[in-house]
Amino acid sequence: MSEEIVNLDHTAIMRAYPSIVNIADSFKTYGLDESGNQVVFEQSKVDAARVEINKELAATKYQRDRAAEYPDWGVQLDYIYHNGIDKWKTDIVDPIKAKYPKPS
Repeated sequence: MSEEIVNLDHTAIMRAYPSIVNIADSFKTYGLDESGNQVVFEQSKVDAARVEINKELAATKYQRDRAAEYPDWGVQLDYIYHNGIDKWKTDIVDPIKAKYPKPS
């Protein structure tokens, strides 16, 4: 076993090793499964999991961008009350969807 310290990307480690239930920065090269057994990390598996996570995040970035841009629900509901659904879609929803299009 290599004593190389693995990049402690907890999210990627959990993706690469679903049986892990405990990761502590002090472990450096392993985590513990639900039985308390050590599971040794391989950096290549952690890196591959990070690549997949990054792809997933990139594919849904438009959703997070849109959510950050929309006004809060109270403002939107007030706009709908005063102007109607069609105007809300035209004035609020459509411009944000055009700014952050869904990837094809």
